[in-house]
Amino acid sequence: MGSGGRLYCAFISACLVVLGMLLMLQVFVGFRAPGPRWVTKDGVTFTIISIDNSRDGGQPGGGARGNQPERSGSPRGLETRGAVFLESEAGVLWDYMPQFYQDENENVTQKQSDRSQIDLQPWAGGQPSFKAEVQRFIEYISTTQVHCARELTAGAPQEEKILAGSWTVCLEGWFLNKEMGPCVAYSFSLDQKDAGFVSRMASLAGCEVHQFDPGARPVLGRDERGVKRHQTWLDWREPKHGSRRNTPKKLGLIMESLGHHKVEFVQADLESAEWKVLENLVLDGTLGRIQQLVVTVHLHWAGFEVGGSEAGVVRFWYSLLKELQGAGYRLLHSATGPGHTILRHRLAGVSSTYTLSWVNTRWNY
Repeated sequence: MGSGGRLYCAFISACLVVLGMLLMLQVFVGFRAPGPRWVTKDGVTFTIISIDNSRDGGQPGGGARGNQPERSGSPRGLETRGAVFLESEAGVLWDYMPQFYQDENENVTQKQSDRSQIDLQPWAGGQPSFKAEVQRFIEYISTTQVHCARELTAGAPQEEKILAGSWTVCLEGWFLNKEMGPCVAYSFSLDQKDAGFVSRMASLAGCEVHQFDPGARPVLGRDERGVKRHQTWLDWREPKHGSRRNTPKKLGLIMESLGHHKVEFVQADLESAEWKVLENLVLDGTLGRIQQLVVTVHLHWAGFEVGGSEAGVVRFWYSLLKELQGAGYRLLHSATGPGHTILRHRLAGVSSTYTLSWVNTRWNY
């Protein structure tokens, strides 16, 4: 055999050896490579091997990962377990445990301030129905959820239950810590309709009280009751640049300007702006900085910047109040006000306004 034939045979032999080694390496990797193990419906266990492909966008998994990451460890075509909710009392969501694999450095917990909208509750009757939504909503805001042994009310104890638009706050020891100094109370209302609340919070609760009314005459310092008056108003939108001193502001900005990180009591009668303000408090996390919230809700129309069908509007109201409950708030007291219409429908046994008193049971100093 010539030299050319010998070289050809040597080349073929080398190729066969390399091919055999590659086959052995593939078998070895298939048995030993680590990865999340999955079980199909047929009981077959297999391992997912992740390949790092840096050519697509310069990141493992391809360029699409930088835009909308796909949860790792969840191959298509397989069933995974859904979310598990742990409840310590009926209807209250306390903890959420997502049952899926995640990257070691991946943060899947959405911060409160990162939310752009509230979570809508399912339809009351399984489908849009104004009657069903109203029944659920009215029942919810008419059922108190927490008891307080020491209450401060809008009038004398024997009168409080019959006062239209009355309010209640809790002065029980586990809600107020006198060692932290005097409590702080904010009141937002037009035309001095909150005079009773302001007076009683200053004289009986001993709070540092701030009264907000854009139409009130400014007073230097504090008045004879020790109340500080402000001409600004509460809003859910960012203030415009170059705005005046009394321009409406978000609650968080008002608290910051007054040097208050937390406020014990907030009373608000916002004339149908309450729904958007409440939504903002939920989404930006300010809700957790309030101990007790007294808010008057107006039901004769949808409210500022609230739209949709009639059933959808009531569903939004209900979902928003359920967000309060999810944040630890419990309804202490509910009082009816004037009128008997909801979204221009005259209905028996309901009111057009309700004053709801809420207590934050997760409050801490």
